[in-house]
Amino acid sequence: MVEALAVTDVPGSTPPPRPRPVVLKFGGSSVADLDKIQKVADRVAQRAADQPVVVVVSAMGKTTRDLLARAAELTDAPTPRELDMLLSTGERASMALLALAIGARGIPVVSLTGSQCGIITDHRHGNARILEVRPYRVLDELDQGRVVVVGGFAGVSYRRDVTTIGRGGSDTTAVALAAAIGADCEIYSDVDGVYTADPRYVRDARRIDVLGADDMLALSRAGAKVLHAQAVALAAERGIAIYARKADGTGGQTEVRTNPASPAPPIRAVTCTDPAHAVEIHGLATGAAALRRLAHLRLSFVHLSPTGARGLWFPGRTSDPATERADMEQTAAATGARLQIGPPRALVAVVATQAEQAPEIFEALAGAAERAEAPIDGFVTDTNTLGLLTDPGLAHVVARDVHASLVTPPDRPARFPTHVD
Repeated sequence: MVEALAVTDVPGSTPPPRPRPVVLKFGGSSVADLDKIQKVADRVAQRAADQPVVVVVSAMGKTTRDLLARAAELTDAPTPRELDMLLSTGERASMALLALAIGARGIPVVSLTGSQCGIITDHRHGNARILEVRPYRVLDELDQGRVVVVGGFAGVSYRRDVTTIGRGGSDTTAVALAAAIGADCEIYSDVDGVYTADPRYVRDARRIDVLGADDMLALSRAGAKVLHAQAVALAAERGIAIYARKADGTGGQTEVRTNPASPAPPIRAVTCTDPAHAVEIHGLATGAAALRRLAHLRLSFVHLSPTGARGLWFPGRTSDPATERADMEQTAAATGARLQIGPPRALVAVVATQAEQAPEIFEALAGAAERAEAPIDGFVTDTNTLGLLTDPGLAHVVARDVHASLVTPPDRPARFPTHVD
């Protein structure tokens, strides 16, 4: 008896199109303990039934912070190379544990490090930049029907050293892999998308359904924590859409893409950063060499003048703030420039269309600071961003007031409050 051939077995037939792969990224809070890892494994199993899946994971909970503390107990000056080797173990533990949980559900799975995935970076330890992705191993494993679990945050330099991509590097890993294999990218965290303000502090904050990549990049640079700036910039460059969702599957989502179909409101959101430091560089020489040295410092909101440069340094955005500060000071000294780093301040910022040309935003920021009796230690301006530097302890009070003035719910008229709730 001759068995019937499947359609795909008939010579000359066209096989059905393969489902588009998806990259799912889960942050440290989503895999903080074994119970949460089991829940992530359930979600991965559901998706793997329908399409090829790559999962990128961060280190469990506060693992990175704990590893840094252990290194500090051994030396006051840990070398950046050994720190990268140490910190990358956090993601390796997460990926192996999640792969074990997925495999226990009868699903073929393999865990891979960044270097095994072909993530090639420059040689800047602690804050490396991805140069290219060679995803041959990932594609081979997907072709074999396996779920691929990747440890985010780390890659390998062209010198074959382990490197880390800085805080938020797992987001960047996910976007880079999605671009390399032609996949969608979904970022899961403890909130169901990007809001008009931090919903933990602003009760009127509302989720933004669709956001342009340029706006999201401005929000990330100005303190929004749902998506990281390097990942958003890479997604915009490669034309990758990002979907920001809640890890437990509840709530909605924010879709971030280049040139979204729906128009954005004039004022996008109000952000509030962790403490930053205003940095002034005096005596910086002009020319291409000086600009390259300035770029090496990785400052945000940089403004150049004939006498030097000014910008903000966010120490929480790198693996080792102490090493980065020393690196900045050494770089400045090598060029004959003088580096002045100010005290900790928080940036309260408004992201809007041509924000720096909108007087009502200046009025809202200044008025909110006055009502909160918060000092104004300077303004930060950019094409789509306008913010003020103030006392970190009062920043969220100012942000609530500004949000109430400028980003009101649709069913309530705009107002400039005379008091802070």
